[in-house]
Amino acid sequence: MAAPTTLQGTSRTRPAATPKGAWKVTFLLFLFMLVNFADKIVVGLAGVPIMTELNLSAEQFGLLGSSFFFLFSISAIVVGFIVNKVPTRWVLLVLALVWAVAQFPMVGSVGFTTLLICRIILGAGEGPAASVAVHAIYKWFPDEKRAMPTAILSQGSAFGVILAVPALNFVIVNYGWHYAFGALGIVGLMWSAAWLWLGQEGPLAEIELAGLREQRVPYLQLLTSRTFVGCVAATFGAYWALSLGLTWFTPFLVKGLGFSQQQAGFISILPWVFGACVVMTTGWLSQRLMARGVSTRMARGVLGATPLIFGGMLMAAMPHVDGATTRIALLVVGSGLCGSIYVVCAPMIGEFTPVSQRGAVIAIYGALYTLAGIIAPVVMGKMIQASGSLLDGYMSGFTINAVIMVIAGLTGLALLWPNTERARLQAHQAVAPEFA
Repeated sequence: MAAPTTLQGTSRTRPAATPKGAWKVTFLLFLFMLVNFADKIVVGLAGVPIMTELNLSAEQFGLLGSSFFFLFSISAIVVGFIVNKVPTRWVLLVLALVWAVAQFPMVGSVGFTTLLICRIILGAGEGPAASVAVHAIYKWFPDEKRAMPTAILSQGSAFGVILAVPALNFVIVNYGWHYAFGALGIVGLMWSAAWLWLGQEGPLAEIELAGLREQRVPYLQLLTSRTFVGCVAATFGAYWALSLGLTWFTPFLVKGLGFSQQQAGFISILPWVFGACVVMTTGWLSQRLMARGVSTRMARGVLGATPLIFGGMLMAAMPHVDGATTRIALLVVGSGLCGSIYVVCAPMIGEFTPVSQRGAVIAIYGALYTLAGIIAPVVMGKMIQASGSLLDGYMSGFTINAVIMVIAGLTGLALLWPNTERARLQAHQAVAPEFA
């Protein structure tokens, strides 16, 4: 008969010390995610100059925004399985080099097709970024010490926008949008050089696997569990809002509300500042609730899904109010509340996923919810193209976003039960310890 088995979160090994160099790697990976989101935001930030120079329609620009995600999910899944065998140090280096190389063609004169192809290549390189970075961080910190480095890593995305938007907008306004892409390519090469010099592979992965005896759970069982499905559905709604922010927020400010490119650059920071506050508050509150013995159903599932509902309701009010300031406020707060779900879903999946399968399952989760990035920018483009008024088109697109967020939040509330998921799988293993 097989030896007793455990699932992630059902047993604890003796706490391990944090290896020397862990915080150095954390800082480098924070910068990695910062560059990652700066690369994402540049097309939306330069949206109006790009549309003007290339004579693009709203539908074409929506397609350009979606193109980034054409290979995003496929790449995330493939690389998610690769990092089970290949050191993350080298995978991260290759990803960063792909990002850098994909930016440089835009420095010269390019057409719509070239820009589209380069964004597809960039998306393929950036699809695995978050899951590989998390996997790399977990090789440096034992389970009980991962909350803070994970929070720091997640803030790289917000700071990537907060710091990059003013700098990139300065380049766009004073030198043209082509040079903004070139600047990002140079930054990508600089990070690659720093990582090649200072980056290291974490030593704790083998220790963790050696200290935890477990059997593999069929991937079909993990991927059809209600909590996994709930995480995908809830985060899909949140990512719909994020992808619209990346592609359409700045053009909405300029063409829809009449702000200048320079003004829009500063306003574009606001959703990310508010979102960063939501992320940090959710992480802190979740840990406080769990420390007091609150179930992960409440401390993670309900806490993460409920803000999506309120955020969707705020965005739904946008067409029914007057004034640019009020509409911006509703959009900033409504979309910013989505940040709560990103904090809780990966830990919930980790509660019931065996350690040896965690990287791939989290990668698949990311690949599925980011499919919203393909759909949302195109839908917004079609709404704008089909509307008699530019502003009405934007309002229709944001209303669709609001409905999707509310549905996503309600689905999350219904399905996110990680504590019972863990217990169910553990009981199943006890009955049938030989299942593969």
